[in-house]
Amino acid sequence: MNQYTVIGILAHVDAGKTTLSEALLFQAGVIRKQGRVDHKDAFLDTNPLERERGITIFSKQAILPLPEKTITLLDTPGHVDFSAETERTLQVLDAAILVISGLDGVQSHTETIWRLLRRYNVPAFIFVNKMDISYLGKDSLISELKRKLSPGCAEFSPDRPREELAEELAECSEELMNAFLDGGEISDELISAAISRREVFPVVFGSALKLKGVEELLETLGKYSRQ
Repeated sequence: MNQYTVIGILAHVDAGKTTLSEALLFQAGVIRKQGRVDHKDAFLDTNPLERERGITIFSKQAILPLPEKTITLLDTPGHVDFSAETERTLQVLDAAILVISGLDGVQSHTETIWRLLRRYNVPAFIFVNKMDISYLGKDSLISELKRKLSPGCAEFSPDRPREELAEELAECSEELMNAFLDGGEISDELISAAISRREVFPVVFGSALKLKGVEELLETLGKYSRQ
């Protein structure tokens, strides 16, 4: 039976939220060409005012079919002036993708969004964008995420040893620690449950414009997001 999950995509303005939405839709085969905000042809920015200003003003949705489930992707405004629209969207989400610019790291509005996610108890996946032009390293950014957002932020990379990830996740909850101590590993089901309880926040690094890390993000969403 196909599972349906509602996931919102949120970010500080200029973090690349709409670009990531386009990349996800393109990678999943929903659209045949990646639109761009600066080219005024983004798939989800259909309002003339949005195209004129190059920003998302209204929340809109698209269907993202994955092998494991079908995701309804909600693109939300990133500009602080339209945060009320974003807050309304949070009330219907099963999970969120928080986009952070690898150039800027965690901004003040990012922390505001994080507090709203906590208030509405929304599980979060983090995509650190623009890594192709960032001078900040992964270690530095992960340290900032752990310090400013949550110690549960952990890099979910396909080339990261499973044991290394399990060792880090074991520090996020007693249940994960017990599983790790019992067998030296943590099952996908336990990880998914910990994400749902907001104990773990998967982090994927990449560049939406260059389609780097986008497939990894889709795989992480497909494997670990819950309804």
